[in-house]
Amino acid sequence: MASVLPPITLGTRLSYGGGAIANGVKSAAFTTYLMLYYNQVIGISAAIVSLSVAATLIIDAFADPFIGRWSDTTRSRWGRRHPFIYGSAVPTAICFTATWFPPAGMTDVQTGFWIFVMATLTRMSLSAFEIPTSAMASELTSDYAERTRLFSLRYLFGYAGAFGFTAFALTFFLVATPEYPKGQLNPAGYQPFAITGGFLCFAAIMLCGLGTHNRIPLLRQATSGERSLGVGDHFREMFQSFNHRGFLAIFGFGVCKYTAIGLYSAMTLYFATYLFKLTSGQTAILTIDSLVAALIAAPLAPYFSRRIGKRASSMFFAILGIFIGLSPLVLSYLDLFYLPGDPRLVPVLFVIGAVYGSMIAMSLINTSSMLADVVEDSAVTTGRHSAGTFFAASSFMQQCSAALGIGIAGVVLTLSAFPVKADPRTVDPAAIDSLLLYYVPISLALWIVGAGILSFYPIDEARHERNVAALQAREAEALANEAANLPLGAPAR
Repeated sequence: MASVLPPITLGTRLSYGGGAIANGVKSAAFTTYLMLYYNQVIGISAAIVSLSVAATLIIDAFADPFIGRWSDTTRSRWGRRHPFIYGSAVPTAICFTATWFPPAGMTDVQTGFWIFVMATLTRMSLSAFEIPTSAMASELTSDYAERTRLFSLRYLFGYAGAFGFTAFALTFFLVATPEYPKGQLNPAGYQPFAITGGFLCFAAIMLCGLGTHNRIPLLRQATSGERSLGVGDHFREMFQSFNHRGFLAIFGFGVCKYTAIGLYSAMTLYFATYLFKLTSGQTAILTIDSLVAALIAAPLAPYFSRRIGKRASSMFFAILGIFIGLSPLVLSYLDLFYLPGDPRLVPVLFVIGAVYGSMIAMSLINTSSMLADVVEDSAVTTGRHSAGTFFAASSFMQQCSAALGIGIAGVVLTLSAFPVKADPRTVDPAAIDSLLLYYVPISLALWIVGAGILSFYPIDEARHERNVAALQAREAEALANEAANLPLGAPAR
């Protein structure tokens, strides 16, 4: 069944997708560079940095459900999503930038507290944008395939934000000097890195808000009765989502995959710098493989969701992708991969990264689209169209899981006795081998277990179409009854 809403214009699609640049910039900076910057550039203990970063995710995770529910129940002339979008732009830009400018003269513990406070404020500000925007996808269209296309655009722009920004920074900011032959360890580059990142976050958020502003009259609006929920009612409603089998399957898969992604994000720059001994220019080249991956995944994710279903494609590409992605690390441990300095090293890593990244991206795109389908499936039973609540619960899971992954990275670095401010030219190979021995089996196990959990997801396209038809019939009946002044309930919103 096609959506009864007017078609979404290309400009609106691009604006909606472009907003993901903000989260891409923040994610790349916080999960990949924040640990390296404070641990290897400034010289703060890895345990303190990882604990501080993980704690920010936990705090943000508990704030996200309130943001989602607040968004669901907001009534304004700009609807229930756009006030949060516009209000988040300036705080996100300021707090992101400040995170990279710790006051001089602080102890390690005080610096860890600075990381915690500023990164927490950044994450909460961006959540005020990201959660309402994600929830808006199920309100922009009810079409099964169109939702996958929307999330494909979001992932494409999110990858562009994350890896385009880091490639630019590695090329122009984190440049090599005689004192710092590895540009990613050059402290002078992190000031323009932070300022540029903050500006990009602001611009992307405003682009999304202004570009989707014309859809406000067409989006679902909160009913007046929803505003009276108290804190206890809010939590009861949020945790009702855990009674839904489809959401539980996505949630379980998400815990595993976002833990693995958090671990990967924190460790990938260590492998690039100390295992493969790449320069900042070579690392910049390898970040482009993720842009290639996004360009591959964006059209293929909707194609495979139609051909084999969202669940099957999410599971298949997650498993195949992680085996391909881990192959350079396994082969390096066995001394069967190209050595640092080999001219074939970077091209091979680029191809492997593009293939691996596209498969993981297709899995993520389809699971995000599956979550949007859960909204209608739940609304048929509960009578509530609480997209913000579901996406907030999902964000809660993502933040906690990413925190766990970053925490595991700190533990791995500690157990491997990896030195602070290590020189890539003299680092002990045994420490690198130890990192690989911990990292590879943990990452592989997380993805395999997660895919197994996702196999319990019950919604296919036929069930989704039945849900949409039932909700449209319910709304039409309620509107007819309202016109006839009959005292029956309002349609599910």
